[in-house]
Amino acid sequence: MVRIHVKHGCRRAVNGADGELEFLYDCETSSTIQHITQDITEIANFQLQIRQLGCQLLPPVAALLHTHRPQVIALHRALSEATSYASKEQVVHGKPLSILVLRDHIRIIATAFVVNYKLLNFQDSNFKQLLSDSELLQEDTVQLLWAGKELMKGKTLRDYIGKNEKTKIMLRLQSQVSNPAF
Repeated sequence: MVRIHVKHGCRRAVNGADGELEFLYDCETSSTIQHITQDITEIANFQLQIRQLGCQLLPPVAALLHTHRPQVIALHRALSEATSYASKEQVVHGKPLSILVLRDHIRIIATAFVVNYKLLNFQDSNFKQLLSDSELLQEDTVQLLWAGKELMKGKTLRDYIGKNEKTKIMLRLQSQVSNPAF
């Protein structure tokens, strides 16, 4: 397996949170750049959504923890586990992120939010409205950059790094409209 260290987002802090996000992704050298781009974009979007949910929901949930209501504690636990799983700390520990686990974390948070939205002083239980401010990456408008060069979607990873399955590389995921900054 090739271990890909992906960095995305801006390098400056946003809303008190570090602007740049990172994660690890494993794939075969025979994987197409198109497939890698799809997976990496989906993981990056889930990571962005979880960070946004944490920023929006953790403060009001933390204020209600003193009530010791089980549903509030469940939402706090779901948010804490999701933000921990999607954090840069996973890179430090050498753990790649899974699309399925990230999707499951968001589903669990959504379920807990629907139960608690009135306690949190939200007008309705529309979970998707919380994510409406997210600037998600679009698969057709992102670039994968390795060593300052764009990986072309018609090729395989093997075309760039060779046949060695034990390779570790670092990629930058960015929108095509921004200037490459590696």
